Amino acid sequence: MKNTRIRPAGRLPHDAVGRREAISRAGCGFGGLALGTLLGDFGNTAAAAETTSHNLLAKMPHRQPRARAVIQLFMHGGPSQVDLLDEKKELVRLNGQSPPSEIADDENRTTHLLGSPFAFTRHGESGLAFSEVLPGIAGHADDIAIVRSMFTEHRNHEQAIWMANTGLTVSGRPNIGSWVAFGLGTENQNLPAYVSLPDPAGLPVDGARNWSNGWLPPLYQGTAIRSEGMPVLHLQPKVPRTSEIDQGRMDLLRKLNSRHQEHRPGELELDARIASFELAARMQLSATDALDLNQETAETQKLYGLDQEPTRSYGKRCLMARRLVERGVRFVQIFMAGQPWDTHANNVAGIRSCCQQTDTPIAGLLTDLKQRGLLDSTLILWGGEFGRTPGAEQRDGNKVSGIEGRDHHPYGFSVWLAGGGIRGGQAYGATDDFGYRAITNRTQTADLHATILHQLGLDHERLTFNHNSRDERLTDVYKARVIQELILS
Repeated sequence: MKNTRIRPAGRLPHDAVGRREAISRAGCGFGGLALGTLLGDFGNTAAAAETTSHNLLAKMPHRQPRARAVIQLFMHGGPSQVDLLDEKKELVRLNGQSPPSEIADDENRTTHLLGSPFAFTRHGESGLAFSEVLPGIAGHADDIAIVRSMFTEHRNHEQAIWMANTGLTVSGRPNIGSWVAFGLGTENQNLPAYVSLPDPAGLPVDGARNWSNGWLPPLYQGTAIRSEGMPVLHLQPKVPRTSEIDQGRMDLLRKLNSRHQEHRPGELELDARIASFELAARMQLSATDALDLNQETAETQKLYGLDQEPTRSYGKRCLMARRLVERGVRFVQIFMAGQPWDTHANNVAGIRSCCQQTDTPIAGLLTDLKQRGLLDSTLILWGGEFGRTPGAEQRDGNKVSGIEGRDHHPYGFSVWLAGGGIRGGQAYGATDDFGYRAITNRTQTADLHATILHQLGLDHERLTFNHNSRDERLTDVYKARVIQELILS
């Protein structure tokens, strides 16, 4: 082992320039370490990445993939299955009556059955039924597979969100997007493998943990990109510089950075920090192009609802998602602020508001992907952490028709998938006559995760990471199965 002299903290030879001081003098702070990659030889990027223990270079999947990217449309709060995707005529017929014993809520929160006021109609050649508040999405019925038999293990938001995103009802685990980045890397070294698009109005419930890498190396954490203002902060210098000045400055910083890393092998946090700065440098060229929605035609912007106030914000994020997957990003999440689908009170108004914001942009996304030949290779996932009760929530014992709410409901709910090799125009599984409990082809979260990974060419049992001397995986303790019925033959 090489004998390295350790100098006491804070002491340097009189003629030496400290690393921090050198960076400060260079005028661009620690973030400037990244820019050496931008102005140097891009071919060195891959070579350097191969020498680290973890990287985002494109990796071979376990099998031939049907999809190369995922766009997750996460609906925080729990959308009501019986108002949107799972028509229940018996529930409507018995509206206002006491719930039958076979679906009685074990916490006694339900006072009476609450039928949906929304009309369901059938769409496409498949005749798949959708609620009247989803006219845009319904127009893609033949591309969509609804899973009506989902169930989860917790009725609290946070635990259910962890389950939906990480596979268990405990915090601190990697999000599915991080698993995809870990397993596949990115097709575009100038953009992140995994991107989150939060609502500019505010973070979703559970904040940045929605795109956390958990105990996977920090390199695989989702990169949050803004849809209002500057998409990535501090990406460009405030004062333009000549390429010669940049070149000399960045060459020096790159050498200092490399020297620092050589003496600290195997430090994943350091590797991730350096990799993120290098990515930031490359993004100076690519992110500006990828996130510039002004490059889109007026017709395309209207397709996503950018011309209307209610749909503009969500529409921007949907359009950004298309531009990102088009350029090789593997996993993109789109979030809404807070948990808007959490309709404990005034369920009808809450659902109308959420659908007004999202239906047109999502329909535009599906249309645009299909027109560009991208839907076949892009898997779309829509859903929340659970559903809503088929009965009205207890509110001081009062029954006030028209403004009742629905409570959290983990026992049976719906999600849908489209594209990426999914066979559209079908409803998989079923709940009982009231939409209370999944009874046919019961589908746990691990089954859904296994299917998503399968479409990306990843075997959920082989995609593992050794953590605390245990090979952990997304589907972890569950005997998950790939839902072959959802997949095109």
